[in-house]
Amino acid sequence: MKTEAVDGTAGDRPRRTSEATKAAILAAARSRFAEQGYERTTIRGVAADAGIDASMVMRYFGSKEQLFEAALAIDLHLPDVRDVPPDRVPALFIRHFLDRWEGDPTDDALLVLLRSAVTNDQAAARMRDIFARQVAPAVAAALPPGPDAPARAALVSAQLLGLALTRYLLRLPPALALTPEQIEELYAPALTAVLTSR
Repeated sequence: MKTEAVDGTAGDRPRRTSEATKAAILAAARSRFAEQGYERTTIRGVAADAGIDASMVMRYFGSKEQLFEAALAIDLHLPDVRDVPPDRVPALFIRHFLDRWEGDPTDDALLVLLRSAVTNDQAAARMRDIFARQVAPAVAAALPPGPDAPARAALVSAQLLGLALTRYLLRLPPALALTPEQIEELYAPALTAVLTSR
């Protein structure tokens, strides 16, 4: 027997809670924004991917801009490295990002943000905010105090985001062919150089 799902579409699907509906919308939005960028993503497309009516997206998020903002809510959960031996910090950062990206890159808000920041001012502003509030303090904790700490943090970010760009967005075959263990082994010395060189 057909039932009316709480997301406003009729069918044989089981009823969704409002939280499950919101989660489905956000997952669909991140995937669309990651694949198509902000400009080409439509509310109708997101709704179709989530299996709901477009009016439900508007009900929960109000507008495409607000949906984009919600899809980009990011807590990097960066590790506290204050008590980590300095020679282990680069590998720890690399492994942290690989672990979050290896599951489902299209549902990772940071990768959505990376793809969108080039063409969307809102995404670029969010990226700068994440760097200032999350990345810079985490990297600074691994550095001896000094005037070049912000520059080193920026370069570590460039290296990690460059890895994300080549492996998960551009999908360059040599980058895709590497195992996480190989990436950690080959890439850690580059981060070490930025963090420790004088």
